[in-house]
Amino acid sequence: MALSLDLGTPVNTALFLYILYSVQRIIFPTTSKPTTIPNEFKAGYSWLPKAHPPTVLYRIYTPKTLEPFSGLDGGRILLAINGIVFDVTAGRNFYGPNGMYGNFAGRDASRGMAKQSFDLDMLTPVDQPLDKLTDLKHDEIDNMKGWIDHFSNKYIICGKLVENDAI
Repeated sequence: MALSLDLGTPVNTALFLYILYSVQRIIFPTTSKPTTIPNEFKAGYSWLPKAHPPTVLYRIYTPKTLEPFSGLDGGRILLAINGIVFDVTAGRNFYGPNGMYGNFAGRDASRGMAKQSFDLDMLTPVDQPLDKLTDLKHDEIDNMKGWIDHFSNKYIICGKLVENDAI
């Protein structure tokens, strides 16, 4: 059995030339010297951030104390789902004043997230008791739990939402 090399087809020829080129690049790598010496690390390198991120404390919120955190004037943005308060400031483009979910900022978004609705009538007024969500269907509750999982993995849980007269 002799090893035969058939370069009769263009595909075989192209593959053979590619293999030869690759072997040549491995055996004889280019050794060009850089034209300038990098200087960005002359003063050393620090892994420290330029500014420390703001500290987030776990707090108990009511609908009235949560409302100011709507992101107006560049402030923090918080929203609640099923009693869990999330700091969604990192998602300002979505939850900020001009964002797609902006009406949920500073509010209890449980019903809106469960029903996949951004309508203002999904929000309970801040001076009324929290929505008990007893009329939600099973698939809507599952949908809300999916949003809680998504938010828990992406944003910081910074508090708990309770009734206005609870604190």
